[in-house]
Amino acid sequence: MGSLYRSEEMRFCQMIVEKDAAFNCVAEIGKRPYVQFKDLNADVNSFQRMFVRDIRRFAEMERKLRFLEEQIKKEKITIHSVIDKNYDAMSHHDINQLETTLADLERDVMNMNETEYQMKKNFLDLKEWEAVLEKTDLFFQGGIDDEALQEIDQANENETGISRGDKDPMSFSVGVIRTDRINAFERVLWRATHRTAFLRHSPIEDELEDPDTGDKVSKCVFIIFHNGERLKNIIIKICDGFKAKLYPKCPKTSKDRHAAAIQVRTQITDLRTVMAQTHEHSFKVLNATAANIRAWTKQVRIHKSIYNTMNYFTFDGIGKFFVAECWIPLRDIDNVRKALEVAVEKNGSTVKPVLNVLHTDEEPPTYNRTNKFTAVFQGIVDSYGIASYLEVNPAPYTIITFPFIFACMFGDFGHGVLMFLCGLYLVLREKNLISRQIKDEIFGMFFGGRYIILLMGLFSIHAGFLYNDGFAKSFNVFTSSWRNPYNHSFLLEMENSSSPGKEAQLTFAPEDAFMHSDGPYAFGMDPIWNIAENRLNFFNSMKMKLSVILGITQMTFGVFLSLQNYRFFKSKIDIYTVFIPQLLFLSCIFIYLCLQIVMKWIFFWTVPDTIFGFRYPGSHCAPSLLIGLINMFMFKERPAGFVNANNTQIDQCYLSQWYPGQSLIEAILVIIAVICIPIMLFGKPMYILREQRKQKKAVGDNMSVRINMHTDETEVINNGNGVRTDAHPENEKAATSAGHGGHQDETFGDIMVHQSIHTIEYVLGCVSHTASYLRLWALSLAHAQLSEVLWHMVLGNAFGSDGILGVIILYFIFFFFAVLTFSILVLMEGLSAFLHALRLHWVEFQSKFYLGLGYPFVPFSFNQILTEASATDT
Repeated sequence: MGSLYRSEEMRFCQMIVEKDAAFNCVAEIGKRPYVQFKDLNADVNSFQRMFVRDIRRFAEMERKLRFLEEQIKKEKITIHSVIDKNYDAMSHHDINQLETTLADLERDVMNMNETEYQMKKNFLDLKEWEAVLEKTDLFFQGGIDDEALQEIDQANENETGISRGDKDPMSFSVGVIRTDRINAFERVLWRATHRTAFLRHSPIEDELEDPDTGDKVSKCVFIIFHNGERLKNIIIKICDGFKAKLYPKCPKTSKDRHAAAIQVRTQITDLRTVMAQTHEHSFKVLNATAANIRAWTKQVRIHKSIYNTMNYFTFDGIGKFFVAECWIPLRDIDNVRKALEVAVEKNGSTVKPVLNVLHTDEEPPTYNRTNKFTAVFQGIVDSYGIASYLEVNPAPYTIITFPFIFACMFGDFGHGVLMFLCGLYLVLREKNLISRQIKDEIFGMFFGGRYIILLMGLFSIHAGFLYNDGFAKSFNVFTSSWRNPYNHSFLLEMENSSSPGKEAQLTFAPEDAFMHSDGPYAFGMDPIWNIAENRLNFFNSMKMKLSVILGITQMTFGVFLSLQNYRFFKSKIDIYTVFIPQLLFLSCIFIYLCLQIVMKWIFFWTVPDTIFGFRYPGSHCAPSLLIGLINMFMFKERPAGFVNANNTQIDQCYLSQWYPGQSLIEAILVIIAVICIPIMLFGKPMYILREQRKQKKAVGDNMSVRINMHTDETEVINNGNGVRTDAHPENEKAATSAGHGGHQDETFGDIMVHQSIHTIEYVLGCVSHTASYLRLWALSLAHAQLSEVLWHMVLGNAFGSDGILGVIILYFIFFFFAVLTFSILVLMEGLSAFLHALRLHWVEFQSKFYLGLGYPFVPFSFNQILTEASATDT
């Protein structure tokens, strides 16, 4: 399994490269995910680092590229994304030319946008002016001036009793306002002028484009007749409030308005021509930019990431070389050296780079190599926590156990086929779907998990065969082992004596109806159970026991994986005080329970027999395992066997001992399990305490101290080697704790608390986790019941009609049935089973061996940087 079974071995390295060759070295390393650089300037402010100007420069180029991309998308020009695996960085000369090109393009596009904006604004003004001239002519041709004169005179006479002849001459104002504001505008005007202003309006037929927003707006032309300057000022203020535009220079005569309209139409035609040419030129520029913008963005991001990485470097003593520290997988060190040599050759330098392997006490990052198939399973594990360095990785086992646990809850042949086909489509169309670069988040989740969907569907098909369940129906493929034990005459007599419309029920006794010579059903569940009235009782009992067996099996496997960690890290104390007691505790109670379940399935049946030397009367005396487990912990006395010495049946025979020496064996198992708890609790802490005392005594025997009374300095001499320290408590603590790693540096109290938490978690977890695996039974039952309800309540109604009408009804009901099946039983139930399988792996399985206290290996890789950047663009 390679690094998938256990993370890669890492080496902490020091890289020394010539200052002029540093850029090419980093550019060459970024082509492959080999190196994770350490920030040697963590205490330096981001704005005070060496290459901050270069990073700002490329950030500005990124801004220009985003601006150009927005303009391209605004024009609805397609930007073709080309998947290019070439990560060569541009030369400095080419990147300088690109910077100049982007500056010129940005300036040109902004000028064209400003010009286009002004032309659209002028065009809008001309269109409004044209509409004002046309509508004003229409107003006066309809005699609106006489009507207004009459209405205004009447309003003046009603209010003041004075005719218009004693007032100022009547005048009019023309303007344009948005259609959605005209009603409110009219009401305010009517109230503000006390009905002494006459308003009429007419809509503009063509929708006009707002140059500020680009949206289409509907406007109308209005004309207001009034007299006096005071009223005119009121009208101007109201128009300002409603953002209505007035045209005070509107000609008074029809001849002048007609001449002005001809002139405006000529200007509109000319402006349209200029706007079309300007837009065509802008489109050509942006179209040419769209062909290169992806490549330019890629190069800018590559250069920016290089300078970001170089900010992690520091100088050597003479300032001619860059020094970097990094983590490199052991197997990739030679590849990194070759990449550095290639970069130096490209740069034309004669000084070869140096790559030294250093010793460090820092914990290395965790790196598990994955491919497109294993990546999704590694992601499931990493979502819980990154594996500690070199500890066992659960991902390779999750490849099998996760879809298997899922299928136990989702097991249905038909639904499994649907899920398998969906996963198969995503896998077979993988390259095509990747090239389309679909940005939908939900699709991305399904596509990323295409292989796990494929396996979950495949395992669900297998579980559906085991359960003999497909769309709530069973299939008699291998011929049922059950036969009808009643003869034909008995069935006829029973049918004649039964009440009309009421079905008669028959009991198939296993000793008579089951064909012992044929054996059980060849594979999976016998289809006879699908029509039995007590099938729910049977399936509940069977699936519940299977859930317990599967859960304890997976937990036991997790405990054995912890042994692999202890052996790899050569921790014998963990083997003796953690692994063995945990395994004994689990075996004495829970594995013993699983053995009882299997033995009950094998030996106890409906026919009286002799089992383990005890006379077995029948199925009513089959042992109750749950009550038996309770009696086991209570050390309760129970009679041996199911019958007395006089061959009479014992009361509550299902509580009796069913094999010789059962009470003694169970008492021994309980005692062993109880003894394991203090061993898990105190074993490791006591061992660590003893080792700490040994080391302190060894250090004290080999150490002497000299004190300078004048300077208050001490000199610690250990085996003849002097180490000068200041006489302060913190330094004394550091001196005494030097050389202790892991738990050796912790106090006994901390170790006890840590071990107590783990012991309590394991002991209580064995009980709660076993109960947690019952979700396999619960969800499987729920899924089967939902499937049955959907079949009988929906599709079953389609089979009640015959002929053409029946075909039509079946067509529409089947469509409805298919939609409900896929949306509820496949998607929703599949998501529910997925989440429960996720929990069982994270909590019940991984808690037995997996620490998950590591941190991920994040190499400097152009591929990863560009992928993350493109994801944020959406």
